[in-house]
Amino acid sequence: MTQYLVKRANLLVFGVLLAILALVGAATWERLNASRQAREASQHSYDVLLALKDLAVALRDAERGQRGYVLTGRDEYLAPYGSARDRLGVLQGELQKLTADNPAQQSRLRELAPLVAHKLEELAQTVQARRDGGFDAAKRIVDTDAGRDFMVDAERTLSALQGDEQAILAERLAQNDARAAWVRWMVVGGSLLAILTLLWAARLLNQAWSRSYRVEAEQRALALRLRTSLDSLSQGVAVFGPDRRLTNWNECFQVLLDLPKAMVRPGTTYSAFVEHTAEAGRPALESEDQIRAGAGDARGIVVYERVRGDEHHLELRRTPMPDGGFVLTVSDMTKRAQAEGVLREAQKMQAIGQLTGGIAHDFNNLLQVILGNLEFVRAKLAGDDRMQQRIERAAWAAQRGATLTGQLLAFARKQPLAPAAIDLAATMPDLVPLLRRTLGEHIEVRYVESAGLWPAMADPAQLESAVLNLALNARDAMPGGGRLTIELANKTIDHEYARHHAEVTPGDYTMVAVSDTGHGMTREVAARVFEPFFTTKPDGKGTGLGLAMVFGFVKQSGGHVKVYSEPGEGTTVKLYLPRAIGAAAAPARTGTPVELPRGSATVLVVEDEAAVREIACAILSDLGYRVLEAADGEEGLRVFGANAPAIDLLLTDVVLPGRIRGRELSERILALRPEVKVVFMSGYTENSIVHHGRLDDGVRLISKPFRRDQLAVQVAAALGVPAQSAPATAENVIELLPRRGA
Repeated sequence: MTQYLVKRANLLVFGVLLAILALVGAATWERLNASRQAREASQHSYDVLLALKDLAVALRDAERGQRGYVLTGRDEYLAPYGSARDRLGVLQGELQKLTADNPAQQSRLRELAPLVAHKLEELAQTVQARRDGGFDAAKRIVDTDAGRDFMVDAERTLSALQGDEQAILAERLAQNDARAAWVRWMVVGGSLLAILTLLWAARLLNQAWSRSYRVEAEQRALALRLRTSLDSLSQGVAVFGPDRRLTNWNECFQVLLDLPKAMVRPGTTYSAFVEHTAEAGRPALESEDQIRAGAGDARGIVVYERVRGDEHHLELRRTPMPDGGFVLTVSDMTKRAQAEGVLREAQKMQAIGQLTGGIAHDFNNLLQVILGNLEFVRAKLAGDDRMQQRIERAAWAAQRGATLTGQLLAFARKQPLAPAAIDLAATMPDLVPLLRRTLGEHIEVRYVESAGLWPAMADPAQLESAVLNLALNARDAMPGGGRLTIELANKTIDHEYARHHAEVTPGDYTMVAVSDTGHGMTREVAARVFEPFFTTKPDGKGTGLGLAMVFGFVKQSGGHVKVYSEPGEGTTVKLYLPRAIGAAAAPARTGTPVELPRGSATVLVVEDEAAVREIACAILSDLGYRVLEAADGEEGLRVFGANAPAIDLLLTDVVLPGRIRGRELSERILALRPEVKVVFMSGYTENSIVHHGRLDDGVRLISKPFRRDQLAVQVAAALGVPAQSAPATAENVIELLPRRGA
C-alpha cells in the first residue's frame, strides 16, 4: 500500500511539474515568435540598405564607364556602363517594393527617380557625342557640370534614404535585443525547472528497472568485447558446447580450415566439420572417438599439426572446458615452417661452405701442380702417342677433381662470378646445335623463344654450364629417347608468389626453362633434388652435384629455381635470372683459341707454394715470356724494385703469407708504375678481390687449378696480345663436363 501511495504521489507531482513546464513553454513560444518577427523586420532593413548601396554603386559604375569611353574612345568601357544602366532600373523597382510600407521613403524615392533619369540622359548624350563628334564634343557636355549636379543631388537623396533606414534598423535592433534577453531568461528558467523536474523524476524511478538495465548493458558490453577480441586474433577459434555443437567462432576459423560459410553457424555439430575436413586436400580434424579417448597432456590439451592441400601448415589445439565442451584453436604456421626450411638450408649451406672453403685453397694448389706438370710434359712428348694417352687420362682425372671442387663452391655460393647483361635471344640459339650433337639423335631438341626478351644479369660461362648440366640430366632421364625443350620468356614474380617462397624477391626476371619427357620424379625425390651428393643414379654414374651447382649459381646470381616433375610425365627446371636494367648485353662468345698466344713481355710471378710457382713460371717461359719470381709480397716488392722498368705484368696469388697480401702488393706496384698489368690467381674465393661472390670492377682473376691455355689467354688478354679463334664445338665445350644429376 505504501508503495502504491508513493507511486500516486509521484505521479501527482510529476503531473504538476508537467503543467508548469507547459505554461513556461507556451510563454516562451510566444516570445520566440515575437523575436522571430523582430529578426525578420531587421533583415528587411538590411535588405533596403543593401539595395540603396547597390543603387549608388551602379550609378557610379555607369558614370565611370561613360568617363572611360569619353577619355579613350574604346568600346570595352561601354560594357560596365551598359550593365550599370540596366541595373539601375531593376534596383529602383526593388526599392519601391521594399519600402511600400514606409510613405516617407516612398516620397524620397519619387524625388530620386527624376535625378537618376537626368543623370542617365546626360551620360547617354555624352557617349553619343563622343561617338559622333569625338572627344571635344563630349567634353563640351561634361564642362556644363549638369551631370555633376545631378550626381550630387542623387547621392544626397540616397544618403537621406540610408539615414532614415539606419534609424529604423537601430530601433528594430533595440527591440529585438530586448525580446531576446527576455527569451533567454525564460529559456534559462524553464531549462532549470525542467532539469530539476527530471532529476527528481529520475530519483523516483524504480530501482529494479535501473538494476536490470545495468546488468543487461554489462552483458552486452562483455559480449561485444569478447567478439572484438575473437575477431582480432590471427588464429582461428571455435567454441563447442558439451553436446559437441558450435556456439562461438571467429572469421579466421572459417578461413584457415577452408570451410563454406553456410556450414559455420550456431548449432553445427563437430562431426560435420570432421567429415568436411576429411576430404582430400583438407586438414583432417580429430575424430569423435579420439576426443572421447581423452588423449592429451595433464590438462587434457591436445596439439596436432595438419597440412592443407595448398601447402599451408596448420597447428590445431583442443582445450577442454569445465562444462564438458572444448575450444578448438587453429594457427597458421606456414611462415614458421618456411622460415625453418630457410634456416635449415642456410645452416646446410654454411656447413658445406666451411668445408669447401677449408679444402679449396690447398686442394686446388695440389691440382694446379698436377695439371701444370702434366700439360708441360705433354707439350714435350708430342711424338709419343702412348704417353700422350696416359697423360691425357691423368689430366682428365685431375681436371675432374677441379670440377668437383668447383661444383662444391658453386653450391656453397662461393664461386667468383663476373655477372654481365646477357642477350639470351642471341646466345642461346648457338647452344642448341651443340646440344643436338651432344645428346644424340634419339633426343629431339626444341627451342622456344618469346618476343621482346629482357637481358639477364648473370655470369655467361656459368649460365652455359648450368644449361649443359640440365641437358645432360635430361638425357640420362630419357634413355629410350624423348624431347628436350629449352624455353626463354619474361616473367614477373609478384608479392603473392614471394609470400609463399620466403627466399624469393619480387621483381622482373628472365626465365630459362629446360623440360624433358623422361621418367620424372616423385614429390619426395623432387624435394631433395638440389641437395649435394644426392642422386638416384647407380653408383659410379653420377656425383649428385650437377643440380646442386645449378642451384648455387642461380641463388648466388640473385635468382630463383623451381622444379616441376611428375612420375612418367617428365621434368621441367625453370631458372629465373634477374633482369638486367640499364646495361648493354654482352656479346656471344665466338670460340676458343686455335693457337696459344705467345709473348716476350716480362712477368713477375708471386706465389708462396713453390710447386705452383715453378709450374706457372715454366708455362710462361715456354710461351716466350721473361719470368721473375717471388715467394711472398715482401720479396715481390724487392724483385720489382730491382727490375721495375722491365716488368710488364704482375701475376700474383691473392692469399700470400706475411703482412703484404696479393691485393696490397698490386696496389703498391701500381702506385709506382700504373701501366703495369695485374692478373690474380686464387684457389679460394673469400678474399679481397671478391665481394659477395662477385669480382671487383676491372679485376682479372684466374682460378686454380688452371690449364696452360687458360693462363696463356688470360696473360695475353691483360697485355693486349690478340688471339686467333675458332667456332666452339661440342668436344671443346663439354669435354670436362661429366654426366651429373640428381
